[in-house]
Amino acid sequence: MPGLETKTTPPYASREPSTQKKPKARWFWMFWIIFIALGGAGAYSYSNHLKDEMVAQLQQDTQKEIAALKTQYDTRFNELSQQMDELQSKVQSFNELLTFTKDQASGKTDNSNKLYSQLNDVKKQLNKLEQKMELLK
Repeated sequence: MPGLETKTTPPYASREPSTQKKPKARWFWMFWIIFIALGGAGAYSYSNHLKDEMVAQLQQDTQKEIAALKTQYDTRFNELSQQMDELQSKVQSFNELLTFTKDQASGKTDNSNKLYSQLNDVKKQLNKLEQKMELLK
């Protein structure tokens, strides 16, 4: 009797898997995947920010050190120039004195020998200073 068969719903819940649990699980996994991706993007962005700050700080420190070295170099160069000028004037005065003593040559050769040895000492010091200045250039 095919007409007598009616479908009745049982009063208890079915053991068949329900379709409502799948969307909840899908949203849960999508939330975690998005959350992890945002965390990775945030970490990448923050590391780039830290790198940029570090590079800027290094550039600033390097500029300060270069300025300090330049100041130190200029100071030392000026000192050596001043010493060279002083020695040059001493050499010039000794040359004049030596010329004068040669012109007034008499039995006093000891004085001219002393002046000549002093002049050689001053010339040696002048050469040393010139070498130092060349190294600084």
